[in-house]
Amino acid sequence: MTAFIGRRELVTLLGGAAAWPLAVRAQQCERMRRIGVLNPFAENDPEVQANITAFRQALQKLGWTERNL
Repeated sequence: MTAFIGRRELVTLLGGAAAWPLAVRAQQCERMRRIGVLNPFAENDPEVQANITAFRQALQKLGWTERNL
């Protein structure tokens, strides 16, 4: 049994095979993780500020970076 493939199908197949490694590389980036903190206390409370500072320092020690707060 012989299989027949047309010129258009061959070009489509080769073009898809050539683009596939680029698509795979593009999907392997590291995902961005997000942490949210809900605090029921006033923002200017000194104890709350101390806790937030300690939280940020702990994240920095673990290698996390702050982008948007």
